[in-house]
Amino acid sequence: MQIVTSWMEEGIQQRELKIIERQLTRRIGAIAPELQEQVRGLSLTQLEDLAEALLDFSTEADLIAWLQQQQS
Repeated sequence: MQIVTSWMEEGIQQRELKIIERQLTRRIGAIAPELQEQVRGLSLTQLEDLAEALLDFSTEADLIAWLQQQQS
């Protein structure tokens, strides 16, 4: 059962990531590859937080600042 749970969680995380990447591109334009990698490295909980926070973003600098907050 643990394997199924991990597999399902990974699938949810991948779907969430795809949606967030599309939302970020629409909101602030093309994202630098380094930032894309940082976003892909976020946990499911962090992705959920980003999905909400990105609604207030207007530039790539907003994403950078948010990612820096996550690291501290």
